Amino acid sequence: MEEYVNRFLQYLRTERNYSDYTEQNYLFDVEDFSNYLYENHLSFKKITYKEIMVYVKYLKEKEKLKSTSINRHLSSLRSFYNYLLRENVIKANPFSLVNGPKNEKKLPNYMKYSEFEMLVETCDETPLGIRNRALLELLLATGARIGEIIAIRISDIQFSTREIKVLGKGNKERICYFNEYCEKALLRYIENARPLLLKNKTSNRLFINHLGGDLTDRGVRDILDKILHKCTLKNKVTPHTFRHTFATMLLNEGCDL
Repeated sequence: MEEYVNRFLQYLRTERNYSDYTEQNYLFDVEDFSNYLYENHLSFKKITYKEIMVYVKYLKEKEKLKSTSINRHLSSLRSFYNYLLRENVIKANPFSLVNGPKNEKKLPNYMKYSEFEMLVETCDETPLGIRNRALLELLLATGARIGEIIAIRISDIQFSTREIKVLGKGNKERICYFNEYCEKALLRYIENARPLLLKNKTSNRLFINHLGGDLTDRGVRDILDKILHKCTLKNKVTPHTFRHTFATMLLNEGCDL
């Protein structure tokens, strides 16, 4: 089998132009399988579907591999056996019918309200601090995506009904509602901090950066990184964490998502 593995790697390198890193991953997976075959007195040319499923069980129970790693092994071996089929070493690829285990779905990351308060407390009374508080309050109150938040214009906000018109994916408009805390933070930002951040420039966008320009996606992420650096919060918080937290709060209140 070693001879065919070397040929396979040469094929990946010259004809498929794979990187050294990818090539090493293939080598590791195929050699691991080769060792398993040797220890269990199995022939790589005559391996059956049933024997492959025993190998999958071995990877899961004995090697304690996660589903993602098992599926990578199977993908590597499927490619290797496709190569053997191409070279007429075998008549059929036994891995073509093998489905790996489903990858585990991680639970969405969300914050407790006390953790959100810790983030807000890092915002000082400078124009940027006032802006950051308004940004945090709006992210939590609406569950909107970053791209939607940075695209909000002043004219999209109706304070009388606490509504914001948001342009979502596929250029579809929807109405988001915000609470009293968010309203106060937004009004304070718009009336006191935003004019100072604009630096005599003009913009119809709600959120402005420190240079007086429109806040960007990257800018929002940088703001969150700096806030987290100041905060003692240990859990990882991303812009999408606010969206998951918003959804969790709705569910806890008995709402239908």
